[in-house]
This record gives sequence, C-alpha cells and structure tokens, in this order.
Amino acid sequence: MGTQKLLLPFAGRTVIGHIAAQVLASPVDRTIIVVGHDAAAIKSALVGQSVEFVPNPDTEGDMLSSVRCGLRAVPVEIDAVLVVLGDQPSITSELIRQLIEAGNAAGRSIIVPMHDGKTGHPLLFSTRYREEILTGYDDVGLRGLLQAHAGDRLDVPVASSSVLSDMDYPEDYRREVGAHLIPGPEGASRCR
Repeated sequence: MGTQKLLLPFAGRTVIGHIAAQVLASPVDRTIIVVGHDAAAIKSALVGQSVEFVPNPDTEGDMLSSVRCGLRAVPVEIDAVLVVLGDQPSITSELIRQLIEAGNAAGRSIIVPMHDGKTGHPLLFSTRYREEILTGYDDVGLRGLLQAHAGDRLDVPVASSSVLSDMDYPEDYRREVGAHLIPGPEGASRCR
C-alpha cells in the first residue's frame, strides 16, 4: 500500500476507527485490537474508543500470529471469538449481528460468512478451539480449523461482497471508499 492502510481516511474517521466503531455497535462484548507496525499511531486513532490493545511482536508474521496474540488475551470465561480484519472497512455492525444470531440459532461453533460460494470474514468461532489454534495450523491458518471441523461449521449466506474484500493495494482502498459513498443532490457525495 505504501502507507499504513489502517490510518487512511475512511467515512470521516480512519479505516481502523471505522471498523472499531462497527464492532462496538454490534453485540460483541469486548473488543481487542492486535497491533504491530505503527502501534502508537493506531492507538492514537482510537483514543476514546472502548477497546483494548494487544501487541504482536512478530510484525512480519501472518494473520494467524495476530489471531493467536488476540486469542491469548481473551479471558477463559469468554465463549466465542470474532476475528475481524483491520483492512476490511465495509464490514458493518449489522453483518456482525447477523453472524452472531445465525450461530446462536443453529448452535454451531464455527460461523463463516459466504458470498457467491466463497468464504469470507469476519469469522466467528468457539473458544473451545483455543489450544488448537494456538498450537496448530501453522501452514494453513484458520482455513485449517474450517477443514478440521466441517461438521461444526455454519456457512451464512450474505448479500454483500464486503466479506470477501480487504485492502492490500491503492486500488482496493479506492474501491472501498467508492463503495462507501452515496450520491447526493446535484452530484455531491456523502458517506454512508
């Protein structure tokens, strides 16, 4: 991206600020943000938000290393974890609510959003898989969990392709910003 993508402007905030606001507006009880590069700036962007921060000392690590850092910080009495990507700003509190409600209704322990037959994020799973995630799946990440426990998995069809989109390149950021704008009167645009 050429810059810290989490700090790019988005919907009147930063990308990470917008995502945190969506999670905080959802039924999630506790929000833990795993930080690596630019931790101080990311924390500064979230001042006043009811979030906790956990460092990932492996700043060159993959997503699984961040998931493990966050999972270690989750108290043992917590039943489930929602993994939300920090570069997926089109995720909404309504989508999170939909996933949680679907999981509660179905009694499944792994909840996966699906769009057009493809799995996406955020991913919701029971903390009963904690040790398994902390010690396994090094080569495959959380896909390994989905494959190992296919019978525990509930795929939730969602209308929005936002569950498939993250931001790795400048054109991804432009796409996300463009998708978040609503045409206003006389060609003006505003954020949703």
